[in-house]
Amino acid sequence: MLHKLLSLLQRYREIVLYLLFGGLTTLINIVTYFFCARLLPFSSTVPANTLAWLLSVLFAYATNRRWVFASRAAGLWRVTRELFSFFGARVFTGLLDIGILFLFVDCLRFYDLPVKIASNLLVIVINYLLSKFWIFRKNHLPTTDDGE
Repeated sequence: MLHKLLSLLQRYREIVLYLLFGGLTTLINIVTYFFCARLLPFSSTVPANTLAWLLSVLFAYATNRRWVFASRAAGLWRVTRELFSFFGARVFTGLLDIGILFLFVDCLRFYDLPVKIASNLLVIVINYLLSKFWIFRKNHLPTTDDGE
């Protein structure tokens, strides 16, 4: 039984790690948002959500690069390109998250935390797809600079 479980974990290692670190990223995002929205005198969800996004993206890049997708990109050019691709994708999904919150909370007056959680679930799926098939895809970036 334990052997089967370990075999499944190894087979789905990337997804398991992404869900683990994605869950921690989401927790950082939601907790940061909650404290900023409740403790700071913002009249809109946008500043609190932006700060929450920034902290969670920094955490996500570090964990995704190192443990989830085990990036082997090396050299200043390759790592910088990977970093900017990661942040660019996260800007897209961050703006999507901000837009969802603004629409449903600020405009339509829904309660903020359920909307925030639902929005984060959508963002997690989109972020995984962008990371797997664009940012950290295998053979996307050579492991050396090769003179670039």
